[in-house]
Amino acid sequence: MAAAETQNEFQIDTEQLYHEEVFTDRRVGSILRLTPVTPDGSRDTSRAVVFLGQTQVLTQAGALPINFEIKANSLDQALQQFERGAEQAVDDTLEQIKQLQREAASSLVVPGSSGGTASPGALSSGLLGGGGIKGR
Repeated sequence: MAAAETQNEFQIDTEQLYHEEVFTDRRVGSILRLTPVTPDGSRDTSRAVVFLGQTQVLTQAGALPINFEIKANSLDQALQQFERGAEQAVDDTLEQIKQLQREAASSLVVPGSSGGTASPGALSSGLLGGGGIKGR
């Protein structure tokens, strides 16, 4: 990678600066309040304050971080909307995971098949061998 390309990747956009504050109950999650600021650190009143929610869901593979924007005009509104936003973000994330699983299952190659891919049911129906020990 050229040096010029590397320099541009890490340049902070001074027109998109925010002061970040974190509010948390240290149990369920956190709400970040991002207040727009100018390069000198003063409040940029031409842009709206942004609220972000953060939580995590425990899965078999470990903790899955969930991040989502909360449409609110105040911290109080963001607190009231946190649960609904978190639930929607979890639902969206689970749907994305299911979609990725469907795509992965549809791209499995089965040796000896003419189509080159296995159907999603191939794994559960034993078409891929099933892993059992067979006697001679």
